[in-house]
Amino acid sequence: MKKSLVLLLVLSALAVAESGNPTDAANLSPAERSIAEARKQVEKKPGLYSGYNQLAIALSRRARETSDVTFYAQAEDALQKSLSLAPANVDAEKIHVWLLLGRHEFAAALEAATALNQKIPDDVLVYGFLTDANAELGRYDAAEKSAQWMLNLRPGNLPGLTRAAYLRELFGDVEGAYELMEMAYQATPPTENEDGAWILTQMGHLRLVSGNLADAENILQQALVKFPGYHYALGNLAKVRLAQKRYAEAVELLQRRYNAASHAENLYDLAEALELDGRHDDAGKAFAEFETKSLAESVRADNSTRELVFYYADHAHRPKSALVFAEQEYARKHDVYTLDAYAWALHVNGLDAAAKQQIETALAVGIRDARIFRHASEISLALGDRAGAQHYLQASVSLTAPGSEEARASLASLTPAGR
Repeated sequence: MKKSLVLLLVLSALAVAESGNPTDAANLSPAERSIAEARKQVEKKPGLYSGYNQLAIALSRRARETSDVTFYAQAEDALQKSLSLAPANVDAEKIHVWLLLGRHEFAAALEAATALNQKIPDDVLVYGFLTDANAELGRYDAAEKSAQWMLNLRPGNLPGLTRAAYLRELFGDVEGAYELMEMAYQATPPTENEDGAWILTQMGHLRLVSGNLADAENILQQALVKFPGYHYALGNLAKVRLAQKRYAEAVELLQRRYNAASHAENLYDLAEALELDGRHDDAGKAFAEFETKSLAESVRADNSTRELVFYYADHAHRPKSALVFAEQEYARKHDVYTLDAYAWALHVNGLDAAAKQQIETALAVGIRDARIFRHASEISLALGDRAGAQHYLQASVSLTAPGSEEARASLASLTPAGR
């Protein structure tokens, strides 16, 4: 469950009531309280479809809180019960699209959201689903139009603000993205601990991208106070520690994240941090376990294939395997991160002209990412474009983020003495 546009669930039209017993609910998360309340409603009125809709929403929220995808399967079961009771209920159709997005079945989600948009063309949340699916598939013009419709229909709505912020970051306007996320945070009810922590985590990420490590750390610590042990915040705080070269602390944070959310991509990040910390034996074991887990899930839409590409390209030195999996993911979607992985796989196989085309397509969106810039520089250098390589390296070192230090060393080797 990667960091993506699909993460913020704010289904205000389908909101689930909170538990009425504050004593019983004191130690429960917002999603757990919603699950408990929805189950009470189902027990009271098992023949009413709306209770199952509430349960499906609550379970999908719990999936994000915990990063446990089994909650999506439980949500699907609740949704099927709702549809068996009321086959044409629109709320269930919306939840169906949400679950497709949560499982990263973006093409199917786009098809379902498009059909739903034709049925109810003035629904803000359906435009949000269109934004999510189009962005994840790399259809950024269509995503931008859908996000704008959200804000036109209901100015300042929370789902619209977070989606607009995500797109602004992709388009290179990091400060504008931060402002929109801050507006979204101010509009989030204080009782919604996980929603608030998610937005704070994105704000911390944006401060990290802009090179403000102190602010990034402060905001991420706030997220962890609001939602202790939050796996998304732990991962981003680890990136701050990596940028500070505090590798042992980064390892500890990433281990905590992996303990909470034992996904292959989280293990990959841990393995890389262990390598940076000089713990090569531990890193080797973690990489081996990552490969096994990643290969097992590579047939699913929600996978760690990008990380597998980089593992084969940069660590295992198996370029042909990297290209096989990069092509597999590229067949599914063309977002900037998939284009970067595909370009890098092409590069390590000596196919630099094709790699240049893919990396330039990604950068044309506007994304400012230290690793993508570094990849672009290596590809340019392989093609004999020394000036282009220096340009991309300079862009990379301007970002105080993991990967920029390596770019700084490469830039020094390319820059003539005295300049």
